[in-house]
Amino acid sequence: MNSIKLFESKKVRTHWDEENEIWYFSVVDVIEILTGSSIPKRYWSDLKKKLSKEGSQLYEKIVQLKLEASDGKKYATDCLDTPNLLRMIQSIPSPNAEPFKQWLAKVGYERMQEIQNPEMKCSQKIPQVLLDAI
Repeated sequence: MNSIKLFESKKVRTHWDEENEIWYFSVVDVIEILTGSSIPKRYWSDLKKKLSKEGSQLYEKIVQLKLEASDGKKYATDCLDTPNLLRMIQSIPSPNAEPFKQWLAKVGYERMQEIQNPEMKCSQKIPQVLLDAI
């Protein structure tokens, strides 16, 4: 199932993999929103090269899915599942990505606290913007 999700009033193309029960998101769509780049494909191309040079395994997690473009045709599109999309967002030096990075740091810290003290419950809830994207 392919669909379009709104992300801060902007569209992100998505794909639901029923067999594995995983959402995939168009990387270029997310990059356009978070960077404001007028050429998000180029930004993604440069980021992929940078990540590859740094030895990031994120490059290996990319899945190409045929998603509908603005011209109504379907094209192979680089997509990532939620955990890997969040990893990719951490690599984007943009003020728009900061809320995600701060949320990830807070949730990570709380999870470490839970591990040290199993009686603690994680009080942090997933931000509505992420729920809306899924």
